[in-house]
Amino acid sequence: MKVPLLDLKAHHEPIKAEIMAAVRKVVDRNGFILGPEVEELEKAVAAYSGSLHAVGVTSGTDALLVALMALGIGPGDEVVTAPYSFFATAGAIARLGAKPVFADIDPATFNIDPGKMEKAFTDKTKAVIPVHLYGQVADMDPIMAAAKKRGVAVVEDAAQAIGAEYKNRRRACSFGAVGCLSFFPSKNLGGWGDGGMVVTDDPALAEKMRALRNHGSKVKYYHKMIGGNFRLDSIQAAVLNVKLKYLDGWTAGRQRNAKKYAELFKASGLVDKGVVKLPEAVYEKSGAKHYHIYNQFVIRVPNRDKLKAHLTAKEINTEVYYPVSFHEQECFAYLGYKKGDFPESEKAAAETLALPIYPELTDEQKEFVVASIKEFVGN
Repeated sequence: MKVPLLDLKAHHEPIKAEIMAAVRKVVDRNGFILGPEVEELEKAVAAYSGSLHAVGVTSGTDALLVALMALGIGPGDEVVTAPYSFFATAGAIARLGAKPVFADIDPATFNIDPGKMEKAFTDKTKAVIPVHLYGQVADMDPIMAAAKKRGVAVVEDAAQAIGAEYKNRRRACSFGAVGCLSFFPSKNLGGWGDGGMVVTDDPALAEKMRALRNHGSKVKYYHKMIGGNFRLDSIQAAVLNVKLKYLDGWTAGRQRNAKKYAELFKASGLVDKGVVKLPEAVYEKSGAKHYHIYNQFVIRVPNRDKLKAHLTAKEINTEVYYPVSFHEQECFAYLGYKKGDFPESEKAAAETLALPIYPELTDEQKEFVVASIKEFVGN
């Protein structure tokens, strides 16, 4: 039985005609950059995220970059974030000449530890980027309290967490100065190419980010600031406008799959024996509907690499996300960190494995995945 990590064909087939009709409108109008589709998407995503304004950009990476540019981050500034995330989180900081400063993660959620984050603040700290990793919101109450106390801006990296809810039912992107989203095709809300969005309640900040995405120009050919070409394509917005209507149903499907995995792993004995540690949905009993949207379903296992090879041989596709933490990346050697500085991030990099969790996954496929893992443990 083949089990892909993500089956985009199965995902898109039921709504393909609807998407193609939306794309055809863009093609017939010959308007491919920004335009009414982007404006429609911006309004819809702002409302969905519980914020007032949204600005469509070229990617989740550029969303982070535009957010930091709008906040005036640059040389001499420090920005605190976790060392365990996709490279763009730290890369955007460094690209602006600022210094990435790392604080270790909470081992239960893989998100930044608020206490360790606050200890990393210095007089040079201008912003903090909590990452809502794998589809679960970071612990935002203490993060926001610490940032407010020190006058530090909060930029939420919600590339994997659109719609995910915190314990008070507020959604990712509704806490900080800016929230950043990615519409990369593998995301819960993915386009047919690259795309991203920045979300904010601050109208002045939204206006500045709209200018920054267009080379810093509000009026054509007149530039009061230096920005970049971060404009969202109309075709991507058209695709996403269709898909956004189905997002809640897909989230429910991922949550059902996660519950089924938990039942299967429990029945296998692998959890009770401590061989497999399942992801913790820490806000599940808080009343939040989208407490964890499972952009990935990440387990911890010993002999991770050998297990991955075993599953690959069974035609079960898995993924090791972030096998090297930022502080061990060659490009960040200048920061002076060393192995052992962030033990929880290093453990996560060595032990975690993402299993297929997409909403179209069948029970038979999930059963095969768990049975194959049990078979490996017995060898």
